[in-house]
Amino acid sequence: MGSLDSETVAHLRLFAQAREAAGTGRLEVPDGTVESVLRHAETTFGEPFAAVVAASRVWVNGDPANGSTSVGPNDEVAVLPPVSGG
Repeated sequence: MGSLDSETVAHLRLFAQAREAAGTGRLEVPDGTVESVLRHAETTFGEPFAAVVAASRVWVNGDPANGSTSVGPNDEVAVLPPVSGG
């Protein structure tokens, strides 16, 4: 896999089950939209990660986001799975 240009990447941050499914807490991804960022990560990490993402909330730079939210260079996209416990 080739290296991404540091001026055109966003930073994906993964928490809890998303981090476990991916085996990492961070990934540099091409910018675009939340949907394109997540598709890139799902291709990279596979079906177990995609299943976690389907139940997760996504934030861009600390604000709630949806699939069409724009993601620019150096933006931070955070995947926050639902919290379980009691």
